[in-house]
Amino acid sequence: MINPGTRDSWIGVLGGGQLGRMLCLEARRMGYKVLQWTGGDVSGAAYLADLVLEAPFEAAAALDRFVHRVRVATVEFENIPGDLLEEIGRTLPVRPGAGAVTTCQNREREKTFLAAHGIPCADFHVVSSCQELEAGLQAIGGAAMLKTAEFGYDGKGQRVISGETPAEDLPALWADFGAGRAVLEEKVDLKAELSVLVARGPEGQVVTYDPAENQHCNQILDISIVPARLPDGVLSEAREIAVSIAEAFEYVGVLAVEFFLAGDGRLLVNELAPRPHNSGHHTLDACATSQFEQQLRAVSGLPLGDTTLLAPAVMWNLLGDLWIDEATPPDWSPVLGTPGAKLHLYGKTQARPGRKMGHVTFLGATREEALERASACRRAFGLPPVE
Repeated sequence: MINPGTRDSWIGVLGGGQLGRMLCLEARRMGYKVLQWTGGDVSGAAYLADLVLEAPFEAAAALDRFVHRVRVATVEFENIPGDLLEEIGRTLPVRPGAGAVTTCQNREREKTFLAAHGIPCADFHVVSSCQELEAGLQAIGGAAMLKTAEFGYDGKGQRVISGETPAEDLPALWADFGAGRAVLEEKVDLKAELSVLVARGPEGQVVTYDPAENQHCNQILDISIVPARLPDGVLSEAREIAVSIAEAFEYVGVLAVEFFLAGDGRLLVNELAPRPHNSGHHTLDACATSQFEQQLRAVSGLPLGDTTLLAPAVMWNLLGDLWIDEATPPDWSPVLGTPGAKLHLYGKTQARPGRKMGHVTFLGATREEALERASACRRAFGLPPVE
């Protein structure tokens, strides 16, 4: 156990984005110190860390400094080189471990892992040629999603293929997609999307948060609603599946499990994120223990925290599209004048469309009140209300 507030209570964080920033805020409150190794990609969000390493992940000197300063390492995004995680793991604990992180950073490995452990997911086929693409489409027998095996998030590296696509069009389609390997999935008839945060400690203690109902715009998370407006049976099943995944990995830390609820009633795992997650940002204001404090507790070997939802919440993701120009945010008066609204900005100096710049959490005495507050605020920015 790494007791907070001691001279050597240093946590190492790999990655330089907003999730690391929010982890740093919780670490400072708890008395931990953070060394954040950005890999050379600094968004402005990293500078709340006590120390920042801006060197590339390949830099041997940075690795030496990192492993000799911190007592445990964690990740704030999943695309960390697997060999680096393994190298760090020879000196100190890496939580979550290299196996879980490298599985989640690659769709082929992730889907194969889920299938091997009997976790429900959409019908999928790994394809590495036009011939395999054609065979996969025939097996699925309808519309499908073609997704790159690596480095896909927020809708990147994805393409819809109609079930009526002629076979003679597939060579050009595959060449244009430009992936050496890809995952072809059935296109699910969506009824809803939801996610569950599960945390597991090094001794196997497990807790889950209330599932979030998620709404996406242009394949980027827009809104999360907690409690979710879904049947209790679905929510219970989602929690159980999330726990089973954490246990199959022997996971340590916070894991986000994203689900599709299909029109035919199937609950299917869509993606895994081996870290705190955008759909859990409401926990900063609405839960007894935030997902970031929970990450610190888990990786440090402390008892896991209470996940009780203290108030219904709606989280609105603030993208760079709202900014007047790349350096000028909008007038936040509609947010700051809304009762129960909590504004979080990530310290990024350059806005661009689709870039996550911050979020707002709307709290209410009831879910309906939180939804009404979020909808009124969005209207003030010329956006549609929450559905």
